[in-house]
Amino acid sequence: MADNLICGLDIGSSKIATVVGVRSEETGELKVIGFNTTVARGIRRGLIVDIKEVSAVVEESIEKAERMAGHKINGAYVSVGGPHISSLNSHGIVAVSNPQGEVTEEDVERVIEAARAISLSSTRKIIEVIPRDYIVDGQPGIKSPVGMSGVRLEVETHVITASSINLKNIERVLDDLGIENKGFVFSGLASAEAVLTGTEKELGVVLVDIGGGKIDLTIYVEGALSYSSSIPIGARHITNDIAVGLRVSLDSAEKIKLFLSKNLSSKKKNPQINLHELQLEENINEVSLKTLVDGIIAPRLEEIFKFVFEEIEKSGFGQQVPSGLVISGGGALTVGMLETGKRVVGLPIRIGIPDKVTGLVDETADPQYASTIGLLLYGLDHDSIDSGSGGFKNFGKVLKDIKLGGILNKIKDFFKQFIN
Repeated sequence: MADNLICGLDIGSSKIATVVGVRSEETGELKVIGFNTTVARGIRRGLIVDIKEVSAVVEESIEKAERMAGHKINGAYVSVGGPHISSLNSHGIVAVSNPQGEVTEEDVERVIEAARAISLSSTRKIIEVIPRDYIVDGQPGIKSPVGMSGVRLEVETHVITASSINLKNIERVLDDLGIENKGFVFSGLASAEAVLTGTEKELGVVLVDIGGGKIDLTIYVEGALSYSSSIPIGARHITNDIAVGLRVSLDSAEKIKLFLSKNLSSKKKNPQINLHELQLEENINEVSLKTLVDGIIAPRLEEIFKFVFEEIEKSGFGQQVPSGLVISGGGALTVGMLETGKRVVGLPIRIGIPDKVTGLVDETADPQYASTIGLLLYGLDHDSIDSGSGGFKNFGKVLKDIKLGGILNKIKDFFKQFIN
């Protein structure tokens, strides 16, 4: 069973979530067998600001997930997000190597490598190269060119890059814990894997993952990921507004926000909200609905959706997303989210709940775990590619996993024990 284990590690601004799944050999179905979520420390807006605290929290989360699953975690797919994420679309072109003019897997690998060859700052690192569209001898719209006849192969790709410093810090955390990094995955892409339907991707859709300190956004057009970005604002800003507006602590404000998300229907029009059961340290038992929802939360939601709208316009795909917005992440269930989004953006909108796995679904069927479950689904797809007869992801992983410095350090340590 250990060979079929897939692990995802979601390192967010507000929580560290670890999920363990097992792939059924008969059906290919993914079953969640281990899960843990722990309050994050040492992370701000997706960036590590205290590596010791992050290491301690990640270790705690992994150990608890291991105990639940009954298996040791040796490797994991890791989510990354935040303002350090950027993307661009790149074009690659190669000549088909087969004398008979038949496109092979090797040609596909070469053309993606050609698209990958872009000029990047030394502080940036490519974490994903996703083919959008293949073109064979000038014929566009091809999704799988292998086996087709032609002499020239082109590809349109979507390239996601991240801060190399932040990636190295995450690598250090994993190395210290003895966890193999199977690949960095943009958290917006992971969430899309978990909550978007094939129809939505084909028609055109925007995935908005609202985390604690940032919003990760991906846009799909004609079934392909075409734009990725991150906005440095999140659900924690709503909590801050409640704390300031009601003059309560951040802990109390978070309790109030979660209480509203779970208990307040937009159809209810009670003028006062009873907070007695929360037992807040400030001893606030009632608060005005209008003051809290209309006066404090709604203005911040409007600001969030204005940023989202501006990002959609900036992408150039604003007229190609008739499926509208799908909201996931911890902030997705904030009261007034759907109503405000429809009014500001003017597109259809729904809440995305990850429901493509079995097993511990009661724990994970929540928008805040979309990217966590998405890591498992991403791993399910890419493990099967890597275990096949090759393929670009396997090639890229080999290059990505080479750590010459780490190997040399281990050799030095080995000889030191004899010298000392």
